[in-house]
Amino acid sequence: MLPLEVLKKAQAELLCYGDSGMSVMEMSHRSPEYEAIISDAQKALRKLMNIPDNYKVLFMQGGASTQFAAVPYNLMTKNNRADYIVSGQFSKKAYQEAKKYGDAVIAASSAGANFAFVPETTRESFRPDADYVHICFNNTIYGTKFPYIPDTGDIPLVADMSSCICSEPVDVTRFGLIYAGAQKNLAPAGVTIVIVREDLIGHARPDTPAMFDYKLMADNDSMYNTPPCWCIYMAKLVFEWLLENGGLEAMQKRNKEKAALLYDYLDSQDYYSTPVDRSSRSMMNVVFVTGNADLDKKFAADAAKAGLKNLKGHRSVGGMRASIYNAMPREGVEALVAFMKKFAAENPKEEA
Repeated sequence: MLPLEVLKKAQAELLCYGDSGMSVMEMSHRSPEYEAIISDAQKALRKLMNIPDNYKVLFMQGGASTQFAAVPYNLMTKNNRADYIVSGQFSKKAYQEAKKYGDAVIAASSAGANFAFVPETTRESFRPDADYVHICFNNTIYGTKFPYIPDTGDIPLVADMSSCICSEPVDVTRFGLIYAGAQKNLAPAGVTIVIVREDLIGHARPDTPAMFDYKLMADNDSMYNTPPCWCIYMAKLVFEWLLENGGLEAMQKRNKEKAALLYDYLDSQDYYSTPVDRSSRSMMNVVFVTGNADLDKKFAADAAKAGLKNLKGHRSVGGMRASIYNAMPREGVEALVAFMKKFAAENPKEEA
């Protein structure tokens, strides 16, 4: 979901951006107008996330899944080792990709519990000569989020923040690299944000594809080739909307309140349950089930008819999943809880 104010602004500027006589979708990425757009997008994100000057901000393509390969290409180059915390499907995929390029191992995993929680780690959980430690900060499918930032000592921490970036303040200096597909919280699909500490770039493998090379991208201001112009423009509008609405501190407060509405209801009754451990609950993705596959299917279908879309859970978990990203208003969560109460009253389990 995108903020309504952002969609309206994009609509107003769709045919003609400023006095350029063109839509953003039509202009050259080398034009002064577009260079200002991508520059302003980077400045807004730096301000929003308080990104230090010794970090590069890149706008890349290929989605977060492309970063599963780009990260080892650029970072697994000193000792050819990397440690992965596997807490869900995407961190598992990232680990499987990294194994192609070097000695990647699983330092901790919650796979045995169907990823119902985020595994705890200490500094001793990681090999001291690992080139980096990788995590997926929020797990969309399983409804979990890291309740802590792993202590990796001097080992750079790499985080996939695709589904929680800009949902709350985060200390960028605790990470060597943050990457995020923009389509959950920031923009339409097509652009991936990469925030990388300067000392970690410039060491890529000789066979690194040009489009994966962080230094090449940084040296060319993310315009080594034509970037996803429209997506970056939309991301800029979202960054500005976040800044205008109190920044990430205000967004965190709003997101906590929205999530609490849903979790408080789930904890207050026994018709629905959530398989997620309390310690690892996500603010962005709330997973719940009735315990009856047929009822779950009916719930998703009836909810869609009532205007509550995309509530069917992932096939590996089943049940339902409510994604309540930044732009989802409190009223949307209230409407979901009201529907859940109505559905439970009208569909008693003993008659299912």
